[in-house]
Amino acid sequence: MSFGIYLAGFVILIGGLIYGAVLLAMPAQWIAVVAIVLIGLAIVKGVAATRGKDPS
Repeated sequence: MSFGIYLAGFVILIGGLIYGAVLLAMPAQWIAVVAIVLIGLAIVKGVAATRGKDPS
């Protein structure tokens, strides 16, 4: 799986979670904090999932 597809899926997921948080009237500052943490997690997991194996 390519990194771009992986990241696009995570962006859609984060967008849905943000929309749900807005509907629940969650404070905007906490929505931003959660979004930043999830974006960081998406990058780390995306790199780990799509990284090529090191030659031995």
